[in-house]
Amino acid sequence: QVQLVESGGGLVQAGGSLRLSCAASGDIFSINTMGWYRQAPGKQRVWVALITTAGSTNYANSVKGRFTISRDNARNTEYLQMDSLKPEDTAVYYCYVDLAGARRIFGQGTQVTVSS
Repeated sequence: QVQLVESGGGLVQAGGSLRLSCAASGDIFSINTMGWYRQAPGKQRVWVALITTAGSTNYANSVKGRFTISRDNARNTEYLQMDSLKPEDTAVYYCYVDLAGARRIFGQGTQVTVSS
């Protein structure tokens, strides 16, 4: 089993920055791709970004150029650096990891609120 613990959410003004962290524990050797989703109030959860074991990244168009995903394999942690934040980035952010056998595990979520 893999457990994910997120941190780093909070309240920030538009134009500001936040960095989210997601630390994995447990059967970490089965972790492949890592990434993030977000869910705004009253909306479905949508994918935000991913990073492969080789370090390749991909982003949703809505965050491209403003968000940066990274991972520290030695610390079993992934990060989401969010810059130039907008009010529409307000959401609960969920980290995830993809495991061997096509299983996906989500973190508990962390609230990000961007004020205008």
